Amino acid sequence: MDDEIDWALELLSGLGSVRGRRMFGGWGLYLDQRMFALIADGELFLKVDDGCESAFRDAGCSPFVYRAKDKELTMRYFRPPSEALDSPEEMLPWARLAWEAAARAAQRPARARRTAGAAKRRRQ
Repeated sequence: MDDEIDWALELLSGLGSVRGRRMFGGWGLYLDQRMFALIADGELFLKVDDGCESAFRDAGCSPFVYRAKDKELTMRYFRPPSEALDSPEEMLPWARLAWEAAARAAQRPARARRTAGAAKRRRQ
C-alpha cells in the first residue's frame, strides 16, 4: 500500500478496522461497509452532513473541491483540523463525526433513478 493510506489507516485506527479501497486516483476509507473518508491528492478528507458540517467549519476546516468539465464541484467531505493529524487520539472525535454522518446517509432512502427505458416511454 502507499504511505498515505498506511498513515491514514493508522490515524483512523481508533474507530476500529478501517479499510481502504482505491478509487479515482485516490482512496476511499470504509468502516462497516460505509465510506466515511477519502484521500485525494495526498490529503485526508472526512464526510460531513448537516449534523456535523458546522463543527468542521467552526474549526476552520475546508471542503474537498475538484474540477470537472470546467466547473468546480464541492463535495461533503472536509479536511480535519490540522491538530487532529497529529495522533489517532486527536483524530478520533473527528473520525466519529464522519462515520456518524456516513451512517445517517446510509439510512436515508435512495432517490429514485430514471432509467433510459422510462425516459423513452415518456417521450412516446
